[in-house]
Amino acid sequence: MAAGNPHAPTNPSGLRQSITAGSYGSIDSGLSSSPDQPGTGYFDRRHSAGPSRPNPTEATSLLDSALDFREHEHAHDGPCDHGTFSPRPTSPRSFLGGSGSARDGDSAAQSESEAEPAMGGASAPAEGQNNAPRQRRPKTWAARMRSKKMSTSRDLAERHGIRDNALMYMSYYMPVLVWAREYSWSYFKGDFVAALTVAGMYVPMALSLADNLAHVPPINGLYSFVFNPFIYALLGSCPAMVIGPEAAGSLLVGTVIKGSVDKGEGGDNDAILHARICGIVAGLAGAMVLIAGVARLGFLDSVLSRPFLRGFISAIGAVIAVDQLIPELGLQKLAEEARVGHASSVDKLWFILGNLDKAHTLTFTVAATSFVVIMVCREIKRRLQPRYPGVAYIPDRFLVVVLSAFLTYYFEWDKAGVAVLGKVEAASGHSFTFRWPFKWSNMVYIREATSTAFLIALLGFFESSVAAKSLGGASFAEIQLSPNRELVALGVANIVGGCFMSLPGFGGYGRSKVNRSTGGRTPMSSIILSGLTLLCITFCLPYLYYLPKPVLSSLISVVAWSLIEECPHDISFFLKIHAWNELGLMLTILLTTIFFSLTFGMAIGVFLSLLQVIRHATRPRIQILGRIPGTNRFENAEANPDRLEFIEGCLIVKIPEPLTFANTGELKTRLRRLELYGTSMAHPALPRLRREDSNRNIIFDIHGVTGLDGSGAQVLEEIVRDYRQRGVRIFFSRVPSRDSKVGRTLIRSGIMDLAGGEDHFVNDVSEALKLSEVEEGGEGVLN
Repeated sequence: MAAGNPHAPTNPSGLRQSITAGSYGSIDSGLSSSPDQPGTGYFDRRHSAGPSRPNPTEATSLLDSALDFREHEHAHDGPCDHGTFSPRPTSPRSFLGGSGSARDGDSAAQSESEAEPAMGGASAPAEGQNNAPRQRRPKTWAARMRSKKMSTSRDLAERHGIRDNALMYMSYYMPVLVWAREYSWSYFKGDFVAALTVAGMYVPMALSLADNLAHVPPINGLYSFVFNPFIYALLGSCPAMVIGPEAAGSLLVGTVIKGSVDKGEGGDNDAILHARICGIVAGLAGAMVLIAGVARLGFLDSVLSRPFLRGFISAIGAVIAVDQLIPELGLQKLAEEARVGHASSVDKLWFILGNLDKAHTLTFTVAATSFVVIMVCREIKRRLQPRYPGVAYIPDRFLVVVLSAFLTYYFEWDKAGVAVLGKVEAASGHSFTFRWPFKWSNMVYIREATSTAFLIALLGFFESSVAAKSLGGASFAEIQLSPNRELVALGVANIVGGCFMSLPGFGGYGRSKVNRSTGGRTPMSSIILSGLTLLCITFCLPYLYYLPKPVLSSLISVVAWSLIEECPHDISFFLKIHAWNELGLMLTILLTTIFFSLTFGMAIGVFLSLLQVIRHATRPRIQILGRIPGTNRFENAEANPDRLEFIEGCLIVKIPEPLTFANTGELKTRLRRLELYGTSMAHPALPRLRREDSNRNIIFDIHGVTGLDGSGAQVLEEIVRDYRQRGVRIFFSRVPSRDSKVGRTLIRSGIMDLAGGEDHFVNDVSEALKLSEVEEGGEGVLN
């Protein structure tokens, strides 16, 4: 055949070899392993294609053999200029970066012996060259910090002629090194207009969040628009996202401050203490997020479900709406006298209904008018923006704030009973006072704020993750969105903000969308926003004196409405698909939050969500397989019970997942249920439905077992031992290679010897069935 076909492979593949009735001698010899013929069993037979290549492991590079042409085997000697992939390269060393390559910075006179061999290869010394080992040069700081992934990336870069240096990796972890290098003045106009628009809409919102929800001086809300966006612009991986205070985080800060007041640690008007607690909460939340980013816990954004987030966000909207009704009706002083400010939303609602006759008419009129104007402008913008994108530039909320402040000053509404913001200044009397939040003297507040800071960090990261995924990083191709880098950027930003007692700041989809739609294309818009807020703090604070507090409350009520308005859509969707578990979770979070407290509702939601995750992870998803008639293909018998056939005397069990301590607890029970009933859906109260002799042979298809820890191996060993003691034959099909971690664990644990040796580890289920017939003395061929 080789003479007729010059491209016939020296070692033909064994994938097409079939087993017939008269070849069982060859099967036995191929499956068995003897001292005279080592390596003829299943594990060695799978990876014996190359003449002297080592068996691959998990660490073997997928591109090694594909790129290294020096190891490719030729069908015949001499140059090959015919065939599908001809002509072949005559000098593969040039492709791998030898003397013929044109890499930047490489000297043409560099000898091949001095070049670093790629992918662990070794270069033979030239004739007459000293064979003494070359002196190793001391490692630089960049070389010491290289990880295993960086080393692999370095080899790939060298193969493709790309210079590998520390700046490339620093640019990945500090995106400012990417976008600042590519920034041009053509971006500046859009960034400036976007920052001005966001500042006009959300700087007044920061004042509202600080004063009405967090119960801290309003200037602390502005601080979070000075430090957080600036730090995130340097470290964040989503160029269009804008960081700032959120309603949920501000409300949670307010719960900590209310708790300290209830314990007698300060009064309702102790602004200095409230600002300190605000900085401690922000610093703690930032530290937790930063630690999670360094520990590479970015995958946690997929732990909590959509129903949990929607239920909790809707509950926050309901709590905020009820809270803001009190100042909007002018009942603030009465509520302080009745001490309902720290009560649940239900108690506040009863208080409002019982005191409607005492509402201040002018205050309610100002608040209601502001709310209606903002909602109407919001709806007009939504309808007109597809045809007239320029309407997004109209800062309607800023105009409402300025106009209401002017009207209050002109008509002296403050003297008529309308509460105004008053003098806006720092609690200490000096702006930007630095206070390290983790001092030992703050330990009493740190202990009390830790749980709430964890909730703020959790919710803030989820909101930021949703916003970042929705916005993407399309502005700069080299900036890749990374949850771990997002955690680091958000953590550093909040730690810095906490040092200046700012509100916790995270990504918000609403303002980020405004930023992008009004021309913001780079993180420079966040830096400009920080600068504009700094100018506002420096020059504009005296002009905020007459800003009516009912208008600030109406701004917060608009936010509450936006948090609630998506809930009916999700409820109708879950009702349509009969997702009762998701609906139950949403309802539970909503009711516990309204009737008890925000913290308790969040804790219940996190507990129920994690309980579902643990339940899903600990439930083994084993399947019983049946054969498609007329084929050697096997499918889940429980999914297709009518069109599959079962093999007499054999139980074929597929384990499609890694076996760890988490999911092996019920493995024995579920296997026993398959033996008794042939399905895992049967109730254990039923009598036995499968005969005992139907389980003479157990075949485990463990192709999906990509991991096997000590607990899983111990349980599997006990299962195999129990079967063997009962006289049941055990076969394993599609086992990972001997050099893999799973293969080594199967050997070291004794599972392979218990199952009958390497003979019982076969390539596929059909081969195991044939081998089971051989051992039973059957005919040898399955019809």
